[in-house]
Amino acid sequence: MVLSSVLGFPRIGPNRELKKATEAYWAGKTSAEDLLKVGKEIRANNWKLQKAAGVDIIASNDFSFYDQVLDLSLLFNVIPDRYTKYNLPALDTLFAMGRGLQRPATESSPAVDVPALEMVKWFDSNYHYVRPTFSHSTVFKLNGSKPVDEYLEAKELGVETRPVVVGPVSYLYLGKADKDSLDLEPISLLPKILPVYVELLKKLAAAGAKSVQIDEPVLVLDLPKNVQAAYKTAYETLAKESGVELILTTYFGDVRPNLDAIKGLPVAGFHYDFVRVPEQLDEVAAALTSQQILSVGVVDGRNIWKTDFAKAIKVVEAAKAKVGADRVIVATSSSLLHTPVDLANEKKLNPEIKDWFSFATQKLSEVVVIAKAVSGGNVEAELEANKKSIDARAKSEITNDAAVRKRLSEVSEADTKRKSPFAARLAAQEKTLNLPLFPTTTIGSFPQTKEIRINRNKFTKGEITAEEYEKFIEKEIQEVVKFQEEIGLDVLVHGEPERNDMVQYFGEQLKGFAFTTNGWVQSYGSRYVRPPIIVGDVSRPAAMTVKESKYAQSITKKPMKGMLTGPVTILRWSFPRDDLSAKEQCQQLALALRDEVNDLEKAGIYVIQVDEPAIREGLPLREGAERAAYVQWAPESFRLATSGVEDGTQIHSHFCYSDLDPAHIKALDADVVSIEFSKKDDSKYIQEFSNYPNHIGLGLFDIHSPRVPPQDEFESRIQSIVGVYPKQNLWVNPDCGLKTRKWDETKRQLTNMVNAAKVYREKYASA
Repeated sequence: MVLSSVLGFPRIGPNRELKKATEAYWAGKTSAEDLLKVGKEIRANNWKLQKAAGVDIIASNDFSFYDQVLDLSLLFNVIPDRYTKYNLPALDTLFAMGRGLQRPATESSPAVDVPALEMVKWFDSNYHYVRPTFSHSTVFKLNGSKPVDEYLEAKELGVETRPVVVGPVSYLYLGKADKDSLDLEPISLLPKILPVYVELLKKLAAAGAKSVQIDEPVLVLDLPKNVQAAYKTAYETLAKESGVELILTTYFGDVRPNLDAIKGLPVAGFHYDFVRVPEQLDEVAAALTSQQILSVGVVDGRNIWKTDFAKAIKVVEAAKAKVGADRVIVATSSSLLHTPVDLANEKKLNPEIKDWFSFATQKLSEVVVIAKAVSGGNVEAELEANKKSIDARAKSEITNDAAVRKRLSEVSEADTKRKSPFAARLAAQEKTLNLPLFPTTTIGSFPQTKEIRINRNKFTKGEITAEEYEKFIEKEIQEVVKFQEEIGLDVLVHGEPERNDMVQYFGEQLKGFAFTTNGWVQSYGSRYVRPPIIVGDVSRPAAMTVKESKYAQSITKKPMKGMLTGPVTILRWSFPRDDLSAKEQCQQLALALRDEVNDLEKAGIYVIQVDEPAIREGLPLREGAERAAYVQWAPESFRLATSGVEDGTQIHSHFCYSDLDPAHIKALDADVVSIEFSKKDDSKYIQEFSNYPNHIGLGLFDIHSPRVPPQDEFESRIQSIVGVYPKQNLWVNPDCGLKTRKWDETKRQLTNMVNAAKVYREKYASA
């Protein structure tokens, strides 16, 4: 019989219980015990839900209060000294590494001031992980027993689970050397970390675990030879000494270029993503020994469309024919962490569209039905209902808009180029804007206060009129503009009080999107997003941001930035269609945004920021034709959105929390780019962008942390930049938007930043 498996389940709770409990703990409103209790309840509910659905192999240790990679750093004692010197409890150390910690001294404890570790995207997803940070002094050892504890916790509930652990090669390769050990290559630490993995796996075996899912997602990357060779060393040791069966698991891409590195490893089986790369089946099946299991990922862990049972069953049947039914497992392609919890919570979706979707809870049934179908079970009713849904979506008028397709077909190369080169544009912009040396600005959003959320909710529910809501928004804009003028920022923003999310807000005003009310997905820590869903061809029925930007400009003499989210980011941070290419979807979005950019300029907004933080995230994971095509059409889409303006209008863009390639950023031809910088290694990152031809702002403080850097820290960071990058090209700004911050810390952070810029402005003016 073919078994069913789920590689991981969302840990946020069906109604965001984890977010509420975590933020209450950070605010000092609840105890650690209260938070731990909520976590235990979520885990129990998740396990019971999966068991009730009939899933055969259920994951444990897929839960985290912040990030699963950060959990492993805490567990293996990969904790830089700057976090250990305060003797914080384990939970507080975890949060300090994830988000930083700054608090004054009390009678019972000293002052704490420590920034967060670097946070970057998890492969090509919108989930962020906290990068392990190693040094020559790192001493690996077990700090606790979280995977064992959660395995036993499930066992007490009558649920047998398969614990999940990130594998040693991926863990090291995804990490980095600390600033005091820049000559250290993390993969060289493999001999030191393997004994700790063995110790952990032995403890799991002693607790009763039959097998462990050991995730090695870096197998879908272009790996250097020494990293490929590390697999043999690692898994021969783990298989020989751990006493537990290992299922080596990878996802998000094609394993074949690294297949020789794992072929013949003494593990019990392998899991591969056949949603992304179904064509790898022949080669991965042929690489198995006669005893190894093949876990077939055919239910999409990254998107919300119903699985096409006919197509999935075809893949599983092909796997059965190659290796035998007793060695095949039907699984999700990856953890379901990246999908909303339960479609049943959506009460307002158009029933026609809702029938096309499958969230994490519904995907449990999908893996079970597919497993039953290929095992000869009676699932005819389920298969027929599925076929009806798949066919209905394909034929629906919602998906196709002839006018959009026609407009896209008429786009020319000229539409993707500004009227003049940057030097000519800069001269025109200097006349238009008259900015000082080291111009200061923010990335766009200001704190979304409780009052803002309450009034937005009232307006959504019809409890206040549109006129009342508009007056409230204007009052918020007035306060934000006044504050920015008071502290001396040079290019202002309206603060975005009317916006719920930088993608959802636009999706709600574009034709071709559907929206959820409870479709939350974790992005990082307690930051959750509700990705809109692209269900059809995209167009802009009316202006989306002009009213607020025009009002904000009317109450200040300083330049006001219009704020938009770019086409690549809207695409990547939505659930995209799976029946139309990413390029076509992105270009449709670009045309809609082009109309908005042009309307902002007509309304007197001469600085327009079109954010593309997801442009690196969208880069295909491997070198090759797909990547080569992406680096052409992605920046081209940005330019299509932004190239319709006059030379005197300054186009900005913003990027964060990714390993960026200056060449890709240059291809956008934005006049000014702002880049997250506060957690990067200063000298290396500055050098990478030292030859960037246009203007740049390297973000000077981490907006994901409540920490307030003192002014001299800002001055030091500016000094490190101007030593490499031309001072006349440098802007001063934060890492990202300030939406998640509180007003008190925001005011102090920005005041210190602006004052530091003024110090350097005066220094170079006098020189």
